[in-house]
Formats: sequence, C-alpha cells, structure tokens
Amino acid sequence: MSTNKIVVGSEEWCGLPELNIPAIKVRVDSGAKTSALHAVNIRPFKKEGNPWISYEVHPLQKNAKTTIHCESPVIGKRKVKSSSGLGEMRYVVRTVIAIADSTWDIEITLTNRDSMGYRMLLGRQAMSGKMLVDPEASFKLGEPTDDLLEQYYNISIKKASGLKIGLLASNPNLYSNRRIIEAGEERGHEMEFLNIKDCYIKLDGKNPEMHYRGGRILNDFDAIIPRIRPSMTFYGCALTRHFEAMGVYTQNSASSITQSRDKLYSLQLLINNGLPIPTTGFANSPLDTDDLIKMVGGAPLIVKLLEGTQGKGVVLAETKKAAESLINAFKSLRANILVQEFIKEASGKDIRCFVINGKVIESIMRTAAPGEFRANIHMGGTAQLIKITPEERKIAILAAKTMNLKVAGVDIIRGRNGALLLEVNSSPGLEGIEGVSSKDIAGIMIESIERDLKKKKSKS
Repeated sequence: MSTNKIVVGSEEWCGLPELNIPAIKVRVDSGAKTSALHAVNIRPFKKEGNPWISYEVHPLQKNAKTTIHCESPVIGKRKVKSSSGLGEMRYVVRTVIAIADSTWDIEITLTNRDSMGYRMLLGRQAMSGKMLVDPEASFKLGEPTDDLLEQYYNISIKKASGLKIGLLASNPNLYSNRRIIEAGEERGHEMEFLNIKDCYIKLDGKNPEMHYRGGRILNDFDAIIPRIRPSMTFYGCALTRHFEAMGVYTQNSASSITQSRDKLYSLQLLINNGLPIPTTGFANSPLDTDDLIKMVGGAPLIVKLLEGTQGKGVVLAETKKAAESLINAFKSLRANILVQEFIKEASGKDIRCFVINGKVIESIMRTAAPGEFRANIHMGGTAQLIKITPEERKIAILAAKTMNLKVAGVDIIRGRNGALLLEVNSSPGLEGIEGVSSKDIAGIMIESIERDLKKKKSKS
C-alpha cells in the first residue's frame, strides 16, 4: 500500500519560514495534541486594531544568544496541560512548517520550554494527514551540520548594546511590566522578563548563582527591576537579595521592599522620622477592643489587615458596634490588624505621588467610585493630574527616603489639619498615572538606572 505521507522519527529538524527560523530540532510526539514553540518576552499589542504578539525564540537548545524576534497575529488563547501536569494559558499562532520539501499551515502554542529537551514539540494535530511516525527512528530526514547552523544563525546572535536589564515580576502582560520592557528597549537596552517562580538560588560563599527555568545561569545582568506582587514578597525579596549579593544593581533593594510591605513597621519608621499619619492603633488582645476604638477617635474607623495591600484587606466600620464585631472577628482568626482614624474630610480622595530617586515625577488625585471609600482606579475610581503643595512634596520625598526606595508610590490624604501619609508602595502601578499624564514614567525609571550605574562605574 503506497502513501504520500512523510515518514519521520521521534525527533527531526524542520523550518518555520514565516518566522525566519530555517532550522529547529523538534520532538515528534503523537501523544500530544497541540504543538508548542519555545518563546520568551511574549508581549501582546494591537496592529490595525487586531490582537498581535511579539516574542523571541531561541531556536537552538542551550543557546540564549541566538535570538529570533517574531511577530504574529493571535488566533486565540488555549489552556494546555504541561508534562508536569500543570495547566497554563498560552497564546496560539498559525504559521507554516517546512519539512522534507513540503510546507503546510500549523497551529502552535507559545511557552517557555527552557526546561524541556527540545525547543519545539510537534503534536498530532499538526501531523494529521501529512506524516507517519516511526518511534524507534531519529532524524530520518537528516540533520544540518554545525557549519550550516552557524551560517543560518550567525546574523541572529544578539550583540551587546546598552545595558542588560531584568524585570523580576510575575505577570508579563501587566500594563506596568509591559511599559517598562518597552521603555528599556526604546533606549537600546536588552530587556528580559524574569518570572519570579522560575528563578532559584545557589547559595555558595565563593560562587553564588541565580538559576532560571531549565538550568540557565543568570550571571550577565547589569540591573534588576524588582516588581514583586504581595503574595510573592518573601520569595521575591530572597531573589532580589541574592542578585544584590552577586553584585547586580537592583532598583529597589530587598530590605526596602520588605519593610515597605510590613504595614506596622513602615508606619513606625515613618513617624520616627516626623512624618504625619492618621492616628493608628495596634493590639493583640480582644479585651482591649473598646480602648482601641477610643484611641483612634471612635467610629467610623478603618480596619486594615497587616498582610493586605493595594486596597485589599481594608474595611470601613461605620459604627462602634460594627467596629467591635469586625475587630473581634479578625482577632478570633488570629489576624494582625491596624485600627486607623477615618479622615472624613478626605471625601474618598487621595493623592498618589510617584517618586523616582528623590524627586516627585508626577502626582495624581484619585477619587473613589460612588459607594466606595477607597480611591482605587481598579474599583471604578477616577484619576486626574494635580499640583501638590510644598508640604505634600516634602512628605512624599521624605517618605520614599525613609523607606530607602528609589522608586515609590506615596499615598497622601488631605485632613483638616494638613496632609497625612497613608502608605508607601514599593511597586507602584504605571497605568493610572501614565493614563492621565503626558510623562513617560517608565522611561524615567530606566533613565534613573542609567544614571545610577554611570555613577557607580565612575566611582569604581
């Protein structure tokens, strides 16, 4: 019985001509439905109103220098279960595969395959009607020589230009993270998104190392921008501290991030430096609830979870009875809370000052949505540019300096007796402030790294 199907082994070489990838070794796996391609720095964007993504492919195994920059229209997102059994949402693109002088369209999902043995997996959906697999064979269609691969990819080896900056965070699609990557690339730097969960540490007095998914050693970064989500504070700060031990510049230090995330400790540091805050109480025993409420001027009052952040774990108790019930409920759960004076005259408004290297770059007034008491644009609030007073500017700069943060979002409210400091955020979001400002805040963050490293270099 004759067949026109291509007979392949369990591993082969193919090309993806539309992506400018002339040769890539693939694992042929008829047990997998979906094909997958190794891709990093995956970033969505719009082209003529349609969803596209840009991404980088390292087509050669254990070689991160050979880089192909690709752009493709998005045809969908798909949840795929990896070999480890974990589900992952992936972008899906359509491209042409070239193998044994034949070409056809296939769908490929994009994911980081650094920990896998092959940069690409060819699933049965892409093979259907075109190929037969001989699982005992390998490279039935031949292999390219090292000289040929060098000829193919010589021009694709990344040349060092500018700085190499890593963005240490959890979500590459977050507006702030995308903007920082874009701003760095626009200034000629090599930017890489480093997912916190994919980093791990080698503790060694003589040769400390940071490893990344698949065993890659991260030893060539000039700077790291840590943007650590609250749930990852402990691990993210451990990674940041390790980069510091390796001599890598970090825009905010691990110690400054850690203390900014500790609500009680940060307030103690701030008031010890003479900064005004709303009257705040902290107690362990439910027996002291009545005095705790009196201490902050009675109801209405604010109850804050010490572990909460970005508006989460913050509740308004409008009556004394509600305050007692809320405080005692938290105490029964052994949750650490702060009880804070409610500044009624703030009328659901606060000021976010964006501070970079000791200067207030921009300030916005945030107004809470109807029925809310917190000024949070992610909960329907609004934002507008505002000119702050000299007193407010002084508070913002001193607050960032007290917390030792080079980049900080300082939140201030206006009380009847003047400005009061609410919180200092070590990973301030860019979406709200860039949305109403003409300033390139992400670009100013990158420029501050350039200046700091230039100073560091001139001193050494």
